[in-house]
Amino acid sequence: MANNPLAKSFSKWRVLIPVFIGLAIASWMIYQSVKRTTFIKVEANTGNYKWIDSSGNKTIDIHDESDFIAVPQGDYNLESFNSILASIDWGFQVWFWLLMAFVFMIGRDLFYIIRIRILTKGELSWRRSFIVIMLWEFASALSPGVVGGAAVAMFILNREKIALGRSTAIVVITALLDNLFYVLMIPLVFIVIDQNALFPESVEGSRSVQAMFWTGFAVITSICAFLFACIFIFSNLAKSVLGFMFRIPFLKRWRNSAIQTGEEIYTTSKELKKEPVSFWVKTFLSTCGSWVSRYLVINAILQAFLNLSVFEHFLLLGKQLVLWLFMLISPTPGASGVAEYAFGELLSNFTASAMLLVALALIWRLLSYFPYLIIGAVLVPRWLRGR
Repeated sequence: MANNPLAKSFSKWRVLIPVFIGLAIASWMIYQSVKRTTFIKVEANTGNYKWIDSSGNKTIDIHDESDFIAVPQGDYNLESFNSILASIDWGFQVWFWLLMAFVFMIGRDLFYIIRIRILTKGELSWRRSFIVIMLWEFASALSPGVVGGAAVAMFILNREKIALGRSTAIVVITALLDNLFYVLMIPLVFIVIDQNALFPESVEGSRSVQAMFWTGFAVITSICAFLFACIFIFSNLAKSVLGFMFRIPFLKRWRNSAIQTGEEIYTTSKELKKEPVSFWVKTFLSTCGSWVSRYLVINAILQAFLNLSVFEHFLLLGKQLVLWLFMLISPTPGASGVAEYAFGELLSNFTASAMLLVALALIWRLLSYFPYLIIGAVLVPRWLRGR
C-alpha cells in the first residue's frame, strides 16, 4: 500500500458509512416504486373506475385515488406493480431478452476491465482489474451523479500500488474518453433521429428538457476540451494548481505530497503523449464497447416486454443519451429517484402504461445499479483488510 498521506485520508468508515446510506436510499426507492398505483384510460365502458374530479381542479391526476370511484362500466382501470407483473406472459421471449440484458451488463464491465488494463499497461491482472472496476462502480453507485466516483477511483488505483499521480492521470483519461464518446455520439444520433422525438411529448416539457440538455451538452463538451488540454497541452498545469492550492494553511501539511502527486501527473502526461495511435484506438474502442453495452441493457429490457421495431431501438438509444445527462446532474447517490423518474418521462411514448414503465425501470435498476451495491458491500471490507 502506498504511504501517501492523501491516500491515508480515506479511512474504512469514510468508505463504509456511504454503503449504509446508499443501501437505505435504494431500499426506500424500491418500496416507493412497488407500493405506487396509477389509473390507466381504457376503451369506454370497459374499465372498472370513473373519474369524478373530487378536487375540482379539472385536471386528471392518474395517481390520485380520491379522483376516481369504482363503477361497473368505467373508462379507467387501476394498475399496481403486482397487477402488472401478473399480466405479463413470462414466456421464452421475456426470459431470453432479460438474459441478453444481463449479458450486456457483463459486456459493459468487461470492456471497462479491458480499458483499465490498457491504461495501466497490464500492471493489474485480470482479477485485480475486475476488483478495481467493481469498486469503482460501487463508488459511483454511492456518489451523486454530478460527483461520480472519480476521487475514490484514484484511491482504489493508488491502493493497487499505482502511484497517486499516475492514478489521477488514469482517472482523468477515463473521464476524457467517456465524455468524448458522448460528445461524438450526439451529432450522429441527430443525423438519424429527429431532435423533437428524443424529448417529452408536451411542448412545455420538451422545451425545458431541450434547454437543459443542450446546456448540459455544452458543459460536457467544455469539460472534454479542458481535460484534453490538461493531459496533452498544458501538462504542467496540474502541478502548478496543486502547489498553489496546498499553500492554504489547513492544507499545508499535505503540500509535499501534493507536489509529488503533481510531478507524477506531469510525468504520466508526458508518457501518455508518446503512446502510439494504436494505444488510443484500443482505449477508445473499449470505451465505446462499454457505453454501447450499457445502453443495450435498456433496449433488451424493453424488447422483452414490448417487442420494439428496429427504428424504435435506434430511438431508444438516442433517448438514453438524454437520460444519461439527467443522471449525470443528479444530486442523489447513483441518481436514485432521478433515474427512475427520467426513465418514465422519456420512454412514455413506448407504452401507455405508467406502471409498466415503473416495473421496467425497477428491472433496469436491479440489473444495472443494485448488483454493484451488493458486490461492493462484500468486496470493500475484504479489500481494505487485504491491501
